Amino acid sequence: MPVDYSKWDNLELSDDSDIEVHPNVDKRSFIRAKQNQIHAERQHRRLQIETLKYERQINDGLIKRISGLLAALKANAAEAESNLAEVAFRAVMESAGSPEEDAPPPRPEGVHAQVEQPPTYSKMMATMLDQVNTTLNEKKPENRYVAMVEEMGNHLKQVQDLQKQLLEKLAELEKEEGRKITSEGIHTGFDSSYVAKSTPSTSGEKSDSKIELLNPNFSANKPEEGEATAAAKVDDDDEIEASADGRKFANIKASEYRESHAFITAHPKILSEKETDGILVMAFDAQLENKDDVARNYIHQALLLQYCRSLGRDGVALFFKRINTKGHQAQEVFFKDVHDTYLRIKGRAAEINAQRAAGGDSGDVEQIQLHAVEPGTEIKIQIPPENGEDEAQKHGREIFESFAPDMRKALETGSLDEVNEVLGKMKVPEAEELVGLLSEAGILSLEEQIIDATTDEGRQKIKDLEEKAAMEAYTDDPE
Repeated sequence: MPVDYSKWDNLELSDDSDIEVHPNVDKRSFIRAKQNQIHAERQHRRLQIETLKYERQINDGLIKRISGLLAALKANAAEAESNLAEVAFRAVMESAGSPEEDAPPPRPEGVHAQVEQPPTYSKMMATMLDQVNTTLNEKKPENRYVAMVEEMGNHLKQVQDLQKQLLEKLAELEKEEGRKITSEGIHTGFDSSYVAKSTPSTSGEKSDSKIELLNPNFSANKPEEGEATAAAKVDDDDEIEASADGRKFANIKASEYRESHAFITAHPKILSEKETDGILVMAFDAQLENKDDVARNYIHQALLLQYCRSLGRDGVALFFKRINTKGHQAQEVFFKDVHDTYLRIKGRAAEINAQRAAGGDSGDVEQIQLHAVEPGTEIKIQIPPENGEDEAQKHGREIFESFAPDMRKALETGSLDEVNEVLGKMKVPEAEELVGLLSEAGILSLEEQIIDATTDEGRQKIKDLEEKAAMEAYTDDPE
């Protein structure tokens, strides 16, 4: 069965292990800054969406009341021409309704946090009428009623145009928000399940009819229970690990289809995506240990569950019927999928094992170390003076004095090896933070290395640098 990987193109990743940065820039700090930038942009975009939705909600209520006021003025045209102000005021009060209806909806958290709560709709309408009356007093029309209706129509059109602009902006932001797949967008869709055969009812007994739902989590009486169960399932999926039954099924030989069929029939709950993923993880671990046959068997059993689940309601019976039919095309499709999946896992496992072997005996312990990457350069240590007059020097001195005694002592020696020795004893997050503080304080600087070519040692260094540069050039262009 061909697998469509195009959906992964829309994944929004917060970091990238393949990212290239300048040699003088700490890679981990750069990635963390990139993460913070992505998260900040995402939060800002969501706040904008909530703000636009709230503004449209208020404008909808205002449009409804302006339209009602215009309708009231037109319905009472005869009375309005003689006593326009009273008719308009009465229409505004009637449109206000109860105090609950007159108040705008509460603001969502974070929306217009620096602005006071918007006034009631009746105050908005009164302000609009004041503006209309001011305009009419300036224009002094012959027929004040007709001019007032026309001016209020202009206000209504302005609000409607604003609604269109807000809708276009909202659609643009929602499209951008939906373009990327993030961990927060994970939700439970249609759960895989199985249908047990119903036992025939005896005569005389009343049979109860029960509706079979596509989503078994839904409860008509208590929908919140279904939502809570679905949320719990999402949390359970955070750790991809096969259950005890899943591990037993994975160890059934691939050729024993009768035994696999019987096991699924007895344990139908293993027909879930989580069990499939868990068994694939087992296959990956086995391949890392170079257990080829075991990994291939695990992959076969994992895809067997996937096919049974994807074939629908009678997927289990349908799969085993086709796989046991000699010469059936489904056999070729299934075995090819198993083979291709195994090759992908085998290739990735080989890459990881090669990386581990290249790492030597250092194991999986990560350390932060400072080294000059560019040939002919070296990292210099300059401690800010105690009585510096410059603000930058004072700030750098405060940072230096905040370091632990062992780090201050290492820096005072001026030896990069001493500093790296202290960094090597620290945890990676602490070491990263300390390197950032060193840069902020101006203690580290990259300078050209001065080589004395008149000495044997200097000539040897120049020779080593030339050989290294030639080797790098050859690596980049072996031709």
